[in-house]
Amino acid sequence: MTRPWWLALLALTAARLLAAAAVPLAPDEAYYWVWSRALAPGYYDHPPMVALWIAAGTALGGDNPLGVRLLAPFGLLLASLALVRAGEALFPGRSAGVWGAALFNATLLVNAGAVLVTPDTPLAVFWCLALWAVAEAHARGDGRWWLPVGIFAGAALLSKYTAALLGLGLVFWLLAEPRARPWLRDARLWLGGLLAAVIFAPVVWWNAAHGWASFAKQGGRAGVRGDGAALRWLAELLGGQLGLVTPIVFLLCVTGVGAAATAWWRRRDAGAGLLVALCLPAAAVFLWQATGSRVQANWPAILYPAACLAAAGCLAPRWNRWRVPGVVLGLGISALVLVQAAAAPFPLPRRNDPSLARLGGWDGFAAAVEAARQREGAGFVAAEEYGLASELALRLPPGVPVAAVGDRWDLFDLPAGPLPPIGLLVRSERRGDGPPDWPEAGAPLGGLVRSRDGIEAERYRFYRIAPISDPPSAVLPRPRRP
Repeated sequence: MTRPWWLALLALTAARLLAAAAVPLAPDEAYYWVWSRALAPGYYDHPPMVALWIAAGTALGGDNPLGVRLLAPFGLLLASLALVRAGEALFPGRSAGVWGAALFNATLLVNAGAVLVTPDTPLAVFWCLALWAVAEAHARGDGRWWLPVGIFAGAALLSKYTAALLGLGLVFWLLAEPRARPWLRDARLWLGGLLAAVIFAPVVWWNAAHGWASFAKQGGRAGVRGDGAALRWLAELLGGQLGLVTPIVFLLCVTGVGAAATAWWRRRDAGAGLLVALCLPAAAVFLWQATGSRVQANWPAILYPAACLAAAGCLAPRWNRWRVPGVVLGLGISALVLVQAAAAPFPLPRRNDPSLARLGGWDGFAAAVEAARQREGAGFVAAEEYGLASELALRLPPGVPVAAVGDRWDLFDLPAGPLPPIGLLVRSERRGDGPPDWPEAGAPLGGLVRSRDGIEAERYRFYRIAPISDPPSAVLPRPRRP
């Protein structure tokens, strides 16, 4: 690996750390922070890896944006090194590893994931590590590499359930590639699979003990629909990939996978076949899923480690002139988005600025909630939306209990009380004019606005409430103070 590449990767990691400290925490990140204070083998939404990462980061850096996100930039640094090694193993002498990692790191998808920590971040890291280990097993003919494959695959499954598509792709490659089929007779491959299953077993146990809640939630998202929604969702999926992967890198990835498929079919290039196997079956699953439900643009992130290597290792030389523009454009778009999220230099309305809707104005809003609480003589604050409740738990002054209501909280090991006799329920106007989930909330006492530099992000109503025992509620953890 050349010195300029090392310096560029270290500089990018440093920039990501700065952005991680400057960008406000999103509601989902605050929610995952709550997980990190109530560690468990599983959660309603996802497996526990993101909670473990945040717990480690906040233990080192504190309950603040940098602490919550601390492991993400370093994890993606490790993932980048893994992609470099995988590319060199599969396509020696083509600089495929360095260019594949450069394309991967240029995407908004990866740069946002290095700053806004979600289950996709550890998933991407362990997916890249697993890809590297498989590439080494193939290139070296050394079955011992299947053991780290199993460990990394198990860690990916602890990150997000879509890691199962890694196993799907590997099985497809092992069956379809003649040079890979002998591995099926190697006990070390099966031992690697057993390691992955053992690592994932606590998640299965947690689901069995909680009515299979998480499996049911994530497994019921797809199904074919015959109305126009399917076409709209497919179009949204494609548009989301163009935006998050950035246009030139996305074009290189698509054509690269096509070139890898051609190399596999015509030249029996088993390394190219591995990349195809890690892209096409998973892509088919997401396309099928989009015929029955909306697929969030970040979900197909697992396709791009292999797709970027395919673009770097399999495309004809005439495509090389698009590499530098693709990297420059991708990094430029990522920088603009992250600067806007951190400092908002452009006064854009909510409809044109996703960062305003998710990230803007939380500190000022928490101060307004606290003022309303004191004015109404309330002893605690509550919210129905998990992200809103988690943001308030992170930001309200010490000593103010924050309660969350909803069935999901019944799956946590969090206290239900006791709570003071009077509380303040905060509710987004997006939930409509119907009655709150909190019983006997009555009529709203007033309204609050969350805004950034005078530009509205969201409106809320607040209500006077009393403690309840049903529906399930939980008192959320508060930040640890120095």
